[in-house]
Amino acid sequence: MTVSTVEKIDLFNQETESKIRADVILGNCLDVLKKMPDDSIDLIVTSPPYADQRKSTYGGIHPDKYAEWFLPITAELLRTLNPKGTFVLNIKEKAINGERHTYVMEMIIAMRKQGWLWTEEFIWHKKNCFPGKWPNRFRDSWERLLQFNKSKGFSMYQDEVRIPMGDWAKTRLKNLSETDKRRDNSKVGSGFGKNVSQWVGRELAYPTNVLTMATETSNKKHSAVFPKELPSWFIKLFTRPEDIVLDPFLGSGTTSVAAFQLDRNSIGIEIQEEYCQLAIDNINREKG
Repeated sequence: MTVSTVEKIDLFNQETESKIRADVILGNCLDVLKKMPDDSIDLIVTSPPYADQRKSTYGGIHPDKYAEWFLPITAELLRTLNPKGTFVLNIKEKAINGERHTYVMEMIIAMRKQGWLWTEEFIWHKKNCFPGKWPNRFRDSWERLLQFNKSKGFSMYQDEVRIPMGDWAKTRLKNLSETDKRRDNSKVGSGFGKNVSQWVGRELAYPTNVLTMATETSNKKHSAVFPKELPSWFIKLFTRPEDIVLDPFLGSGTTSVAAFQLDRNSIGIEIQEEYCQLAIDNINREKG
């Protein structure tokens, strides 16, 4: 399928008095990506159809064929991503015949051979996952958020996602021993290691790589909506205002909405016309 619709939405954020662009493209993401210039995207955040899921919407891809299907797309993403940019992929294996399939692991290995650096793995802990019971396992309450980069020198703004120190600052830092003040300084030149005395007087700390967020339940028009806080967190961590954020599987437009609210430009690609229009409506709603 070739590109059949391009909706270019000019938005004005009244709070920051800035003009932001949101492009929504109807089409197959592989076809669309091939038309995009090299090194033009600062951040990619997306959640593609999982293997053998959303068959009625996206046709479904068998787990054995998933890497083969996805690798041509990641090759184009690698080309279009800025050398200092980041690719965050939300994905999860599925269980088949009582065991977990390996298609995500296979895909990671293949992407590394493409030239990607697999730099980090975040975990999205779903604090409100649906209850259920299976004979040989428990319900899933987490999904992977895989971070890939083109180079080790990628942009990262850790201070933008710091969190309150909480009760730890009131208890652990209250009475420090002599060893707390001198032992285990960081050997890599980042952070404070275990010299916890250096955290005294600080109100904010850096988060872990486990993100606890509720799943999205309010949007009944799309079957797989991640919470807006998820792309927002990575947009703050890896981009600056007016940077360009891409979601090649846009769905209902969550990534583009999050980008607008944070003064980032966005490009979203969606193959289903119904969801493409839903994304446009959701983004336009932000215009107020």
